[in-house]
Amino acid sequence: MTLSFGDAINALEQGKMARRKSWADSGKFVFRQVPSIIKKEIVPKMQSLPESVKKEFQKRFDFSNNQIDAIYYQDQFALVNSSNLITSWCPTVPDSLAKDWEVLPSD
Repeated sequence: MTLSFGDAINALEQGKMARRKSWADSGKFVFRQVPSIIKKEIVPKMQSLPESVKKEFQKRFDFSNNQIDAIYYQDQFALVNSSNLITSWCPTVPDSLAKDWEVLPSD
């Protein structure tokens, strides 16, 4: 069964994975980044942040006198390809208007 992009977004908001039917052979799918709070103690250990970004966050933590004590992830879509490379994803107009979206089973 294929769906509209609106239906796919509803599934993504529920933590499910979705893809365009035309992506099936490529192994690609989309998911919604789980909103996350990363406490300041964890930031220096993060492999996904460049050292310069970690230093900037540290300045903000220090300057705020503990009013800011974390970094926040929210409202992002991610695209996964067949080699498990994850990149940020913003739908194109054709993606948004497509009626060939599928929700992947989450065995």
